Amino acid sequence: MATSRRDFIQAGATLALGAAFVPPAPAPSRRSPQPAPGDPLPFRAPPMERVRIGFVGVGGQGTTHVENLLSLEGVDLKAICDIDESHARAAAEKIVAAGQPAPTLYTRGPRDFERLCAEEDLDLVFTATPWEWHVPVLLSAMRHGKHAATEVPAAMTLDHCWELVETAEREQKHCVMMENCNYDRFELMMLVMTRQGVLGELLHGEAAYLHDLRSVKFAKDGEGLWRRAWSMTHNGNLYPTHGLGPVANAMDINRGDRFTTVVSMSSPSRGLQEWQATLPADDPRRAERYVLGDQNVALVQTAKGRTIYLAHNTNSPRPYSRLATLQGTKGIVSGWPHRVHLEGRSPGHGWEPAEKYYAEFDHPLWRSERIQQMDRGHGGMDFLEDYRLIECLRKGEPTDMNVYDAAALSAMVELTIRSVRQGGKPQQVPDFTRGRWAKFPQWPIVSA
Repeated sequence: MATSRRDFIQAGATLALGAAFVPPAPAPSRRSPQPAPGDPLPFRAPPMERVRIGFVGVGGQGTTHVENLLSLEGVDLKAICDIDESHARAAAEKIVAAGQPAPTLYTRGPRDFERLCAEEDLDLVFTATPWEWHVPVLLSAMRHGKHAATEVPAAMTLDHCWELVETAEREQKHCVMMENCNYDRFELMMLVMTRQGVLGELLHGEAAYLHDLRSVKFAKDGEGLWRRAWSMTHNGNLYPTHGLGPVANAMDINRGDRFTTVVSMSSPSRGLQEWQATLPADDPRRAERYVLGDQNVALVQTAKGRTIYLAHNTNSPRPYSRLATLQGTKGIVSGWPHRVHLEGRSPGHGWEPAEKYYAEFDHPLWRSERIQQMDRGHGGMDFLEDYRLIECLRKGEPTDMNVYDAAALSAMVELTIRSVRQGGKPQQVPDFTRGRWAKFPQWPIVSA
């Protein structure tokens, strides 16, 4: 089973990535018709007492979500889909151990999620598959009358971003990108400080995904079966949302401001080649060729003139960082290490540890004793994002993140690739809300 799964993922990645991945930029005016006027709020669905879920892809991250969902009230995990039957059965055992009926398993092949979406009576389909499968699962779910949620990024092309938006609007279904870093304690404190005006007028942000993944990419199981394939064919920011999501929320992107332009460039590609050279002489991976620049940098501008520095590096030896920086007219808060400087409050030109400010500016969600006790999944932020999704669905409220956020953040993948290919030429960011960004309310600050 392990060998066939490995062959499938590698073959699927090759087919998906070898196609004409970056098509000519679509003209926004040719996309779906303008939304109905007079709708100032993001989409909300009727409340549901219980959320019946089908889960697609229960590897490492998918299993974490399953465990989180099983710990939440009002959740029924009804179906599990995975190309590895052992993964599906392991998830089913967790569901039964939690006191729920055994789920229906869908393990007949790479597109068995379509059968799940068509046959199961569900409210939500959640996917934690490799990147190239996010959009097919989301579209199938919505077209069969289910809400949809996905791991990041939601999509890897502009056309797919538009297709998610158009389908969610047409089917009147939620399509949520589960960006866990939006819920980290430090990033949520940044949001609170911004809303309370402590930083003054917000002018600039810095966001990144800086994570040495060389050993992960060359692993013979897990993400190594597909992550490395993207490095062979694409040169840009392949994973922009972890750093960009929290900065976008603080800047009210799609809720009073929006991304307008991005320029990007990449360094030479070296890190994977050096790792590759350490492989045994007969390892077939020594014949691979990589094009992903070790460092990709981009500058994003918003409709209000704000600037964002966005970076990606998964090929170099370096400690993990998301940068997580917000600069305002009265101060700055910056991550890795987490630190703060407020004019008139911090000493001289020095930094203060962020921990000093949690007592005053901690987000209400992180003040919850239950949240503080749930460290499952990246220190608890995975649990928090799952909790908020279920809470919104059960109450019939707009989800924290919506399909327009999924599209705007994920669009940076293709836009940075285009800009790099064109020598740093500026790229226009589509307005996926078609003007409603100026009326949508801010991301709410809620309590648990």
